Amino acid sequence: MPDFPLKEYKSPDNRDVRNDKHERNPARHTFQFTFTVRASLTEVAQFHRDTNALRRLTPPPIWVQFHSVEPISEGSLSDFTLWFAVIPLRWKARHDKVDALHGFRDTQVEGPMSRWEHTHSFTKESATVSRISEQIVYEHAKGIQGLFTRLLFNSLGLKMNFLYRCIMTRRLLERGV
Repeated sequence: MPDFPLKEYKSPDNRDVRNDKHERNPARHTFQFTFTVRASLTEVAQFHRDTNALRRLTPPPIWVQFHSVEPISEGSLSDFTLWFAVIPLRWKARHDKVDALHGFRDTQVEGPMSRWEHTHSFTKESATVSRISEQIVYEHAKGIQGLFTRLLFNSLGLKMNFLYRCIMTRRLLERGV
């Protein structure tokens, strides 16, 4: 039986692109979440650059223990543990593609996932409304560790996590907390 999908992979310049980023990889997942908040683009960007943002946006029963956190800039690192009740997940992320107003990406360099790239994008809708778009490209590890992360970082879990983040971001920014 042929591999999925059943079509030729040719780019407009007649290149074979089967090995490009467009190749289907069943182990790779993409999660996207977008919402608006009544806050200026500058306020949204400043809020997310705060080194306590992760702690403020993490839903219970998860809590964050920081080991070291550098202010978000190109190449900065955050080293932390996510505690799921009594279960710790140590994580180290590197920031890149940092734009002072429009967002950044954090990529897991050490941690429980085989791959985790989280892009935070901020867009001005009006002078007082901004759009926050989150995209995570991730792959689970193999074995027991992968089984555990599949329970925590699945589509439903991520949707619930980012719904909480949406609510908290709105509450904190719109109320000026």
